[in-house]
Amino acid sequence: MLSAAAERSGVDPQISIDGGDLACGELLMLVHRRLRGVAPGTLIAIITTDPAAPIDIPAWCHLTGHRYRGPAGTPRCYLVEVVAASRRVDPANPWRAT
Repeated sequence: MLSAAAERSGVDPQISIDGGDLACGELLMLVHRRLRGVAPGTLIAIITTDPAAPIDIPAWCHLTGHRYRGPAGTPRCYLVEVVAASRRVDPANPWRAT
């Protein structure tokens, strides 16, 4: 579920991924698994309390080619737009390009 602050920001993500307090590696594995088969243009809300997320999520988007759309009204919700021509990553280590 998207936070009330994100809902007030006017964004309308189609998928919400609640990473809770997962650290970067586990969070990226969760996001990578959830994005399989998701249509390009889909807006994803990633909700996490990981303090490194403001750095890690944009860096992962840069690595994969997905479009980082920024925070959504709260420091713990980040928006990512799925792109058609994303770069492949190692499924076991989604922070590494293949």
